[in-house]
Amino acid sequence: MATDEEPGMSERMLVETRDLVKVYRAGKVEAPALRGVSLEVRAGEFAAIVGPSGSGKTTLLNLIGALDVATQGSVRVFDRDLGALSKRERADLRLHELGFVFQAYNLVPVLTACENVEFVLELRGVGAERRDRALAVLDELGLAEFADRRPNELSGGQQQRVAVARAVASRPRLVLADEPSANLDGENAEALLRMMRMLNQEHEITFLFATHDARVVRHARRVITLDDGRVAGDEVRTPGRAGASDDRIGDW
Repeated sequence: MATDEEPGMSERMLVETRDLVKVYRAGKVEAPALRGVSLEVRAGEFAAIVGPSGSGKTTLLNLIGALDVATQGSVRVFDRDLGALSKRERADLRLHELGFVFQAYNLVPVLTACENVEFVLELRGVGAERRDRALAVLDELGLAEFADRRPNELSGGQQQRVAVARAVASRPRLVLADEPSANLDGENAEALLRMMRMLNQEHEITFLFATHDARVVRHARRVITLDDGRVAGDEVRTPGRAGASDDRIGDW
């Protein structure tokens, strides 16, 4: 007989990878990126994936985000086997369930900050109220006064916050962020991370980062270390307290 806790535990499991392998091929040359990665991510986590360049961080994030396909092993997101989904189903999952924050921002240059946020809502079929929703998110992230500016009229920190606003406007259950603070100075990076923590705590959005940045690690409540395509460590920690991962990341 199932215990009372089992259904809740299942419902709160957002991501599960098992023996995940990814090999990139160019002609006869094979480059393994992941070599059997197994991990779980539960609802409400604020977790960082760290490791040396080439350790597989971005590859793992792309597989979880249905942007790439595993060579072997399995990825389940929201209890759906990504390997069993069609291209259309994978695209629908990305649009309706996931949020993405990219290192290069990937904002549409001819659209204003508000229009960039609205764009995702329009794709999801949100009607006339989408501008109000976009403005509300921008205001929450301290960008209301920049709503009508295009990306080239914004600083790097402001562009990254717009990218975050776009990622969370539809209130996805999971946000995947690849090096979100890499192009930001210390003050802007800290402000961005505090905003993400607020979204995590107040809106229960789960965040999973791939990062080299010790500033991100200091905010994380869990640090997953990859090395040579394998999980080398998985530490649950107190945010703001330096740990072993902080010391190692400085050398990467």
